[in-house]
Amino acid sequence: MAIQLKRAYERAAPEDGYRVLIDRIWPRGVSKEEAQLDAWLKQIAPSTPLRVWFHEDRSRWEGFRSRYLEELKEHQSELSELAARCAQGPVTLVYSARDPDQNNAVVLAEFLESILEASD
Repeated sequence: MAIQLKRAYERAAPEDGYRVLIDRIWPRGVSKEEAQLDAWLKQIAPSTPLRVWFHEDRSRWEGFRSRYLEELKEHQSELSELAARCAQGPVTLVYSARDPDQNNAVVLAEFLESILEASD
């Protein structure tokens, strides 16, 4: 199991494996060719109201994290498919947020890891 996180503005690399964009909005200034994505799962991205709420005040990280985890529960089939990909080889969650420690990819990676651990 190898879940990696990478900003959309970083160059794709062979070791990224399956690259999936997990934002609802396409990253500004990045072409589809540059992104080199295998999938774009905007349906599992944080809802627009949640995203806007968090961006208004970055100190809301814990609230964002718990609310996003609740939203993810509504997407079990997509997450099961993504977790199955993770079990097969490296998966890179591609995101556009500037903060590498407080973004939806961090939360999604934790969620996927919990799915994979439960299936062991």
